[in-house]
Amino acid sequence: MPYDDTEFVERDFAPATAVNRAAAPAAGRAPSREDLDAQVTSTQQQLAKLREAQEQLERAKAELEEMRRRRAEFHNGRAEMQDQLTRAVEILGNAEFEARRSAEQMSKSLAGLRHSLEQVHAINEQAWTDSDWTQNLSRSLSVIESARMELHSARLHWPVLDGARGGPAAAPVPATAGGLADLPTGRLLKLGLALTWPLLVAALAAVAVLGFALNRR
Repeated sequence: MPYDDTEFVERDFAPATAVNRAAAPAAGRAPSREDLDAQVTSTQQQLAKLREAQEQLERAKAELEEMRRRRAEFHNGRAEMQDQLTRAVEILGNAEFEARRSAEQMSKSLAGLRHSLEQVHAINEQAWTDSDWTQNLSRSLSVIESARMELHSARLHWPVLDGARGGPAAAPVPATAGGLADLPTGRLLKLGLALTWPLLVAALAAVAVLGFALNRR
């Protein structure tokens, strides 16, 4: 079989020369007007097909570039969200732990304050008699002193008790030697006086009661 060099050329995109060769008149005869018109029409059709193919390739290229951009956006966005979400979960986890611990400490302080309030309310001076009023007085002073210490301990842990009414609860202050060292000198003096003067009052009252008892004898 003779070899045909146009066998492997797509017919829709064959060079114009092949079309011209097929549309060309027989050898020895000049092309007529109809022949030239046919060649122009064939060439225009070939150009239209080439333009359509070019537009298809350009659309395919644009789609591929868009897919590449979106895929890069996907990889970058996923990595960014993983980092940010991991950090956010860690921060909120720590904050939740601290909030729970603060809530537990506040619950303990609240229970202590309520207990102290109940004990102070339970003091009934009208029930004291002449024979036991000294013992009741000492016991009542001890109750008041315990309530005062409970209140000061709560104030050290919760600065909101010092006047920040209606605001959010502040973070608890550890009741350690370092925490007391950070307090101003004036406040330390007031705190020491508040903790010691009830003891002095109780001692003076006991001395007065003892002197009164000795004088009656």
